[in-house]
Amino acid sequence: MKHVIGLLLVCLLTGASLAIAAPAPARAPQESDWNKMRTVINAQLEAFRRDDANAAYSLAAPEIRSLFRTPSEFMRMVRTGYKAVYRPRSVRFLHHFMVAGQPVQPLEIVTAEDQLIVAYYVMQRQRDGSWKIAGCSLKGAAATSV
Repeated sequence: MKHVIGLLLVCLLTGASLAIAAPAPARAPQESDWNKMRTVINAQLEAFRRDDANAAYSLAAPEIRSLFRTPSEFMRMVRTGYKAVYRPRSVRFLHHFMVAGQPVQPLEIVTAEDQLIVAYYVMQRQRDGSWKIAGCSLKGAAATSV
């Protein structure tokens, strides 16, 4: 059920980002853009590890920040609903792709409980050219890490 809610959240956020945010004019991400996106995701994962709510919140797209009005609200949501990204045992970036004009960077995550999860990060280019995280959907696998 959590995965369905996460997917719905990504769909809603993607729609909201297209309708409300008016991000920078769309152009296909170059490899340097994908590298920047991975840097942003890594920075947020590191902020989660440090329990640095301000840093983690600053990497979220404006629509996410408007849903969770404070860094502490945002961190509470992550701790309760996204434990896989809050405290992963290991993370590996998978091949990126586009969906409906939105860049998606998947990560293979092994949780502290040795569960294999794929996190789909929807990224959004900002007017200044920087990248922010516009959503994350978790999908469990029928496997455990060995």
